[in-house]
Amino acid sequence: MRLISDQAELEAICADFAEAPYVTVDTEFLRERTYWPQLCLLQMARPIGGDPSSEEGAVLIDPLAKGLDLAPVHALMADPNVVKVFHAARQDVEIFYHFGDVIPTPLFDTQVAAMVCGYGDQVGYETLVRKIAKAQLDKSSRFTDWSRRPLSDKQLHYALGDVTHLRRIYEHLSKRLEETGRERWVAEEIAILTDPATYNVHPEDAWRRLKTRTNSTAFLAIARELAAWRERTAQERDVPRNRVIKDDALLEIAANRPKTEEDLGRSRLLQRDARKPKAMEEILAAVARGEACPPEDRPEAPDKMPQKSNAQALSDLLKVLLKARSEETGVAPKLIASSAELEAIASGEMDGIPALHGWRREVFGEDALRLKRGEIALSAKGSRVRITKL
Repeated sequence: MRLISDQAELEAICADFAEAPYVTVDTEFLRERTYWPQLCLLQMARPIGGDPSSEEGAVLIDPLAKGLDLAPVHALMADPNVVKVFHAARQDVEIFYHFGDVIPTPLFDTQVAAMVCGYGDQVGYETLVRKIAKAQLDKSSRFTDWSRRPLSDKQLHYALGDVTHLRRIYEHLSKRLEETGRERWVAEEIAILTDPATYNVHPEDAWRRLKTRTNSTAFLAIARELAAWRERTAQERDVPRNRVIKDDALLEIAANRPKTEEDLGRSRLLQRDARKPKAMEEILAAVARGEACPPEDRPEAPDKMPQKSNAQALSDLLKVLLKARSEETGVAPKLIASSAELEAIASGEMDGIPALHGWRREVFGEDALRLKRGEIALSAKGSRVRITKL
């Protein structure tokens, strides 16, 4: 078991891993007290002969070690000749993008591949270790504080398990994809994970996170300004956004539209930090910007799906079709189409629906449109649903 904290050793191991066809990668990080994830440990493994679940060919890197520069790791992540293998890669990729200005490519996500290969919705790593690697993981260190030093042997062995078994899982799934001709399906999903736009945070869009039932564009214009202010403040201070101001307080302010610090001070939900003079001044300025926003520039209210009985009935039929196509292809239903997408198709909203593009259209989208046009019908034979051309 190797815990690397020396620069020369890190450069040597990255040079060695650059000769491998692939490396498996995982990170341990904390985000409870910060806006940006704090990288605490990095694990990597390269393929070896013999037992792929052994700790041979696997290393741990301590990014908190004094003076350690992760530039060799970032160079490896960008090496076009080495496939970087992750499980549920999004948060790991975000770390490399924001702190190393690099997106690991080429990339393979075993969670995405497993969903395409019939292992269910958002299948966990532990499940794949059990089903593919025929091993069991000790998950007792799952909620450990990875920022504390020194790390125990138990913690380090736990961390290594997240990249050692991943070698066998990757080799198994990549072979399955090749046999079924579904590499392109996974490639479409990976393209989203390797797109910088996936990880760019735009404060102006932060209001979309808010859960509000109102369709008032005047209200939403103020909420947009407040949410953008909160996002920028959280980024600058590197604290969670709810440490700046919580959602319920933000929505209360947007509804009450305070004009003065005295008005704002009456808020029941405003936290102590947000009552400081500078914060109150900035909140009032955000409210004023929202109120001054011209009607044509206000955010559009979220479209509500029509509640007509025929649209609901069609949505239910589409769910049956989705289930049938999922069982037939072995692809997880949620990867093919979400409930919101089914409702959108049923109500006639066709723009920007992922289920109507790429491999999803081949698997489900085309049949969904044919069902809507009355060109196919669904019937039952025993426990199976049949699709019949009319």
